[in-house]
Amino acid sequence: MPSRTPALAEFSTVILAAGKGTRLRSNQAKVLHRAGGRTLIEHVVRACLPLRAREIIAIVGHQAEAVGNSIAPLGARAILQQPQNGTGHALRVARNKLDRRSKYVLVMPGDAPLIRTETLLRLAHAHLASGAAATILTAMLSEPAGYGRIVRKSDNSVARIVEENAATPEERGIQEVNSSLYAFTLEALWPCLDALRPENVHKELYLTDAIALLNQRGLRVLAEVAGDAHEVLGCNTRAELAEVDRIFRDRKRRDLMDAGVTIYLPETVVVDPDVHVGPDTIIEPCVQLLGNTRIGANCHIHTGSMLTDMTLEDGANVRELCVMASSRLRAGAVVGPFSRLRPGADIGRGARVGNFVEVKKSRLGEGAKAQHLTYLGDATIGPGSNIGAGTITCNYDGVRKNRTSIGSNVFIGSNTALVAPVRVGDRAYVAAGSTITENVPPDALGIARGKQANKPGWAAARRKEMAAAAAPKRAATKRVLGPRRRSKKRGR
Repeated sequence: MPSRTPALAEFSTVILAAGKGTRLRSNQAKVLHRAGGRTLIEHVVRACLPLRAREIIAIVGHQAEAVGNSIAPLGARAILQQPQNGTGHALRVARNKLDRRSKYVLVMPGDAPLIRTETLLRLAHAHLASGAAATILTAMLSEPAGYGRIVRKSDNSVARIVEENAATPEERGIQEVNSSLYAFTLEALWPCLDALRPENVHKELYLTDAIALLNQRGLRVLAEVAGDAHEVLGCNTRAELAEVDRIFRDRKRRDLMDAGVTIYLPETVVVDPDVHVGPDTIIEPCVQLLGNTRIGANCHIHTGSMLTDMTLEDGANVRELCVMASSRLRAGAVVGPFSRLRPGADIGRGARVGNFVEVKKSRLGEGAKAQHLTYLGDATIGPGSNIGAGTITCNYDGVRKNRTSIGSNVFIGSNTALVAPVRVGDRAYVAAGSTITENVPPDALGIARGKQANKPGWAAARRKEMAAAAAPKRAATKRVLGPRRRSKKRGR
């Protein structure tokens, strides 16, 4: 295991994630809402991971189990705050749970997903270099409404944090705001937490009040200004959530374009954070690349397609309006337009899947084709085989799924039903319109349909019968309605 970053070997990280987020008007915990392809808290945890601090702790409350389960795979530990009596109380809850070897703590909200590892590292380094009791990450905002303002002393240290509803008109004009991200020296923090009192309308213990207490005790509080003010944006409303999502998506698209990917109308393209795309691939408008999708070089993803957890080898081509999940396209494969690949589809090198074809848990060999109106489920199609329009593999017998095996260079005629389990041998033909229930040997022709019989004159005789049957009805209608009256013309 890599050693910890030396400067952070004595740091713990604490993420405040107990709140419900009432302004989101949601029954879901705020930090479980998603932006940029991940939950808010997952973004924050992932920003902390490269720091190699001693531990990552999340203080949870609302939907505590769900929040804890969401971060456990990343190695973060959840601690329950019950009841939720404010941010200062959350740190009190964490006090007895922190690693005893930690001398410092980084504290951050769970709904600040845009924070970068580099910024956290800079905050920690600034705190250690200054010897301050606390260092606040701040940001300069042209429109600071809603944020606590940073009031500085003449020596540029921080005097206090003033919430907007308690600020004077002069203080409201301050553009430097509190991000709610802090670095604390624990030896100085704990006595101030013990001294906190719930002297506010909500009767809660606020961590911001600890800043004033540190000053009262003659301890130094500094501020480190974030280089990118976007990093401190929270997600208190749906509009803020959408804005954060937009920023994440823009970051990812720019990273891909910098790596040699062409994206047309990039503002219409959605790319999740774990997606990888190779150079010289073209992504057209209104495409969604989701989950752990991996796309090679020189691929082409056409307008309106959605790919989730897909793997595309070099030169693969996805035509317009395809929906694909958990499948693979080998080099040079072409799929679409209007195709669906369900989990487990494997489209071989140079193979083609076309209009309104659905493939599930099936492999098409090299150069195989299924171009029109076909369902291939639980099937293996050998190299060079051609599947005619309207073919279906009848893979479900009401109890279990069964497989269809089609050999190499097989020709399946249009409108064929292959009732699994069934096997069609190499180079065999299946006649159009057949329902195949038995194996077809190699090089054979399989036919399973009724023999056609033509009856000369049948259609003409049928029309005559129908006309004769309709005549009495027309006569009866005339008797009921009487003769048609001609309209009298007016005089000239």
